[in-house]
Amino acid sequence: MKTVLLLLCITALATACNQQPGKSESGYTDTGNTVVTTTDAALDYPYKMRESYKDWQPGDKKNGLLVMKMLKAWETKNLSECASYFGDSVYFNMDYFRKVARHDSLPAMLEESWANYASVKLDVDDWESVISKDKKEEWVTIWYKQTWIDKKGKTDSLAIVNDAKIANGKIVVFDETIRHFPTAKK
Repeated sequence: MKTVLLLLCITALATACNQQPGKSESGYTDTGNTVVTTTDAALDYPYKMRESYKDWQPGDKKNGLLVMKMLKAWETKNLSECASYFGDSVYFNMDYFRKVARHDSLPAMLEESWANYASVKLDVDDWESVISKDKKEEWVTIWYKQTWIDKKGKTDSLAIVNDAKIANGKIVVFDETIRHFPTAKK
């Protein structure tokens, strides 16, 4: 009896070890790239959008590189390089700041953005590049923490999300959303 039980256990273990990863008993293979699709008619959205959904797809990773290089140039105070990543005209939408800036005014504007900082450090958490299904819009979203020391020696930080619209290999819209970290309780 012990021999039969031992043989059954060994057979079960060998079968389990030889089964291909992601393959269930039903023969279904999970590739990890499951895409759930439904028709828009089947979905009853509680809100109507001004524009139809653009069916975003993964975008060009070079656009993510472009935005990260721009941020790195700003972080290291290489402001002429930073300006080079922007288009001829850029719409900035930031905390208490909205402006359409011409490219020739960017160096002065970027210099002013450093007015209160002694140093800045960015720690990127994640990023994503997307393109609309009709290929008319490309955006990069980047999530990071910005820590700085101001000119008075005080350290502070923010959680930041940047959305950058890319056109012809340049940033033409720069939208920044921030979250202030709560002050430590004493």
